[in-house]
Amino acid sequence: MNRLYLVAGALFVFSAAIMVKLVDIQMIKGDDYKQLALNKTEKMFTIEPNRGNLYSEDGSLLAASVPKYEIRFDAKTVSQENFEEHIPALSDSLGNLFGRPSSYYRKLFRKARANNNRYKLIARNVDYLDYVRIKQFPLFELGPYKGGFIETHRVVREYPLGKMAARSIGYERVDENGYFTRVGLDGAFGQHYLRGKEGKRLKQKIAKGQWKPVGLDNIVEPEDGKDVISTIDINIQDIAHHALLGQLEKYEADHGTVVVMETGTGEIKAISNLGRTSEGKYYEKLNYAVGESHEPGSTFKLMSLITALEDKVVDTSSVVDTEKGRYRVYDRVVKDSRWGGYGKISVSKAFAVSSNTAFAKIIHENYKENPEKFVDRLMNMGLHKKLGLPIVGEGSPVFRYPGDKGWSGISLAWMSYGYEISMTPIQTLAFYNAIANDGVFVKPRLIKEVREGSRVIKKFKKEVLNPSICSEETVKKVQQLLKEVVEKEYGTGHGLYSKNFSMAGKTGTSQKNYVAKDPDKLGYISSFAGYFPADNPKYSCIVVIHEPDKSLGYYGADVSGPIFKSIAQKIYTSSPTVDEVDKETKEVPKLEEEYQEYYAHAQKKYGKIPNLRGMSGMDAIALLENLGIQVEVKGNGKVKKQSVNAGTEIQKVKKIVLELS
Repeated sequence: MNRLYLVAGALFVFSAAIMVKLVDIQMIKGDDYKQLALNKTEKMFTIEPNRGNLYSEDGSLLAASVPKYEIRFDAKTVSQENFEEHIPALSDSLGNLFGRPSSYYRKLFRKARANNNRYKLIARNVDYLDYVRIKQFPLFELGPYKGGFIETHRVVREYPLGKMAARSIGYERVDENGYFTRVGLDGAFGQHYLRGKEGKRLKQKIAKGQWKPVGLDNIVEPEDGKDVISTIDINIQDIAHHALLGQLEKYEADHGTVVVMETGTGEIKAISNLGRTSEGKYYEKLNYAVGESHEPGSTFKLMSLITALEDKVVDTSSVVDTEKGRYRVYDRVVKDSRWGGYGKISVSKAFAVSSNTAFAKIIHENYKENPEKFVDRLMNMGLHKKLGLPIVGEGSPVFRYPGDKGWSGISLAWMSYGYEISMTPIQTLAFYNAIANDGVFVKPRLIKEVREGSRVIKKFKKEVLNPSICSEETVKKVQQLLKEVVEKEYGTGHGLYSKNFSMAGKTGTSQKNYVAKDPDKLGYISSFAGYFPADNPKYSCIVVIHEPDKSLGYYGADVSGPIFKSIAQKIYTSSPTVDEVDKETKEVPKLEEEYQEYYAHAQKKYGKIPNLRGMSGMDAIALLENLGIQVEVKGNGKVKKQSVNAGTEIQKVKKIVLELS
């Protein structure tokens, strides 16, 4: 009997405990458990906004956000009557759109119906126009509840130029941890302008771990990003890209870069970076122009000369002995590329022939008692500072100061011709551009304005980093010397000379990996920096090529100089009429005069239409427009057909249609 009482008592306590728990669940923690259950069946999803578009200065798309839609079908919500009535017509419409038999879609829908499939995939990666059409198809036009129509979409970033300028146009990506990777313009202006704001959408969990949108509306609507108008000129970009690519292939170089900048405004019109693959092909591997800091070599002689002229330790007419091409500084010897040197020559000629011994002697002997004076002058011109570009990854200039680690008795001599210092190509270009701009140092600029639809919400103007890097007298002197590098027969850039249009600049050839003292590892960096036209310049340009095949050539005048000349020529010939320059810049009346001279020369050279088949489109256009012929282009690539036969007299031709492939 006692045992029965004990069992009964235990059952009572157990029952009471259950009742207490039920009350606790229902009355006290009911809301918590409801929310937990809801969380397992409903979830808030992020809606990515449409990223703003990135444009060239003429409105051509460089990067665009394109929505891609996924179309699915909820077979369970559709009534039998609607299903039987509309599925044949819906299947016909989908078949016509996607190029499949209508029977394929009939089977798909009937199988989904038989299995009560609530999220059957119909099509992926549908563009917006097709999505709008599909929404109007029979049955789907009834909406999600009566027609079973379900859509989700994602935003895909597309790049119309493909691989051309890929590193400069760039991208912005986010990993699973929310960490952003920002490259080029698309990355630089993502956070503030392009990215937009995320929206929210409630979805319900259905079979097999799939999530179906709940309702027709978003909880929070996404806010699309703003559009950014860059300074890139598509025509000049194409010219620079193909000129660089051709020379890299010719010299089997490791990598190279080209930057073209508008002198008065600092606007970057083209920036191309190409690196070599193991298969010998070239693509936009890294942004060498912005990120790769290296010893510039002889292009730095301009900076050294300006320092010496400003401190009045020499003048352009001063005579310096090149010491038979060998100049000893303590236990080291500076060498000229020309065996035997140049004898006793003026400073201006030393610059034109690019004598290392002359510059080492000028700087070492005039500053060895006070090396700080030389470095201070360089730093006062801002050469040791980054430009502060918006693109992530700008390389840091390296300038040692007397007393720093690595400074030695030979440092002055080695710095004089571009060693023991380091600069990126775009930093070097900015300085040359300042000389072209009569001493005004403007910051290189990659963006013109930001728009919201057709409304301009922000304009970017030129930014002056230094209104005068040196005296006007010094600017005029070095401008003349940069012209003589090309114009004088003894100038290292004379191979680029053309009487039909003028250029000014400086060649550079520096050794790479020389510290290893291994001839097999020794490479070269070939460069040319300058501007055109030489008087009243409109554009500045730098070309830097790393590690050309030594057996094919490595001097800056031979490897990089021809790219500079090709770009200058094609910019001239692709602009037969010169518009008034932006008010931020100087007028350039000389440019049209030089073009007309070049035009007349070309007319004499080509009396008849040349055979253009196989020529790159840009080269063919430049040539024909140079001859005064209107050109219509169809397609991209190389010339496949020309509407006027080769050999036809030029005077009889007004227009040619080129078919490219």
